[in-house]
Amino acid sequence: MTVNASRVAFHGYTDCIRLDNGHARVTLGHHCGGRVLEYTTGGENAMALDPEQAGWVRDGGAGGDIDPWGGRFDFGPERVTRAHPTLWLGAWAAEVTEGAGARLTSEADPESGVRLVRDFALAEDSPRLTCTQTIRNESGDPIDVCHWGRTLVPGGGIALVPLTRPSRFPNGYVMYDTDAPKIDFAPSDPAVVVGDGMLLVVGAPLHPKLGMDTTAGWLAYLPRSGDLFVKRFPVFPDRAYNEVAGLTVSLWCYEDRVCEIEPIGPRERLAPGEEAAFTEQWWLLPVPEAERRGPVSDGGIDVAAITERVAREAV
Repeated sequence: MTVNASRVAFHGYTDCIRLDNGHARVTLGHHCGGRVLEYTTGGENAMALDPEQAGWVRDGGAGGDIDPWGGRFDFGPERVTRAHPTLWLGAWAAEVTEGAGARLTSEADPESGVRLVRDFALAEDSPRLTCTQTIRNESGDPIDVCHWGRTLVPGGGIALVPLTRPSRFPNGYVMYDTDAPKIDFAPSDPAVVVGDGMLLVVGAPLHPKLGMDTTAGWLAYLPRSGDLFVKRFPVFPDRAYNEVAGLTVSLWCYEDRVCEIEPIGPRERLAPGEEAAFTEQWWLLPVPEAERRGPVSDGGIDVAAITERVAREAV
């Protein structure tokens, strides 16, 4: 089948771009940041949306800003990059591109001088969605930045991150302390299961933000119901990663409400007028009920079967 691009109303917004190939449907919102509002094979939406935010736009009125849900993207490094509400919350331009793809383009941020461009392409014959974010330095000064994918998915599922060695972290991950400006470099938490080269988050951790330095180049999320959501992305072991703990992947699992799955790109040093792009490949893969019923130590899923499925189908 070919990809069909159209304009639809969704989540309280009009004129959203929808891409549909009969295998998956993607709906993009440009009214409040450039986001993926829907990614589905026809069942559950893989994106988490807050119904109270439906139709919200930043108009400078009363009520203050929000932290929008959905398939967000951002740039970092997290702890030192200035707030950029023009990009995070402002209106973007939206266009259908050649080959029934889509492009969302921000305004230039007055604080950082950054303009973001996000290109989306849905494969013709599978649920694969290609998401490329380009960071442009339109300021008069050089900047250090990195890609930061910040996709919110429905809570209560299981996050899977393959770990690799060597790692800087004794247990393969770190945990950010919510109550103090510190990072636990060797955490132990019953909600985080590590074994056989895989990290699983099977409940609400003591603190929601976790980070890894894995070079595997993929992560996945299995919701309570619905398809396995897989992200693949490039990792560059010989390059510097300028997030505060040098992470390539981060998770933010807040109670059972939402989980944020976050590929992180390497440091990009951009002179005025330069740009850098980072691509995430997304898949939705059906998981048979038998694969959801693995050993308790593996979070109640068959990790080996799911890993094999990702290696076979998410390519």
